[in-house]
Amino acid sequence: MTTTMGVKLDNEIRERLKSLGVAKQRSMHWLMREAIKEYIDKEETIEARNREADAAWQEYQRTGRFVGNEAMTAWLDTWGTDQEGQCPETE
Repeated sequence: MTTTMGVKLDNEIRERLKSLGVAKQRSMHWLMREAIKEYIDKEETIEARNREADAAWQEYQRTGRFVGNEAMTAWLDTWGTDQEGQCPETE
């Protein structure tokens, strides 16, 4: 199911959109739909990361457990080598 919505664009944006549509052989409608979809995808990813960070912060506040810098750095230094180690345990 689709719904029609109106978007008010100033003349400059409309002309840029029209020119891009001609160059890409796409309608302005298609370009706007793709732009909105990409924006929503990006923003949803950011929001999911923010929720994950908030949950991790709450877990840290609750337990006080963390992976220290030295242990994390040592582990990351093994990435891409034949001696890649396991993720360090929390302290």
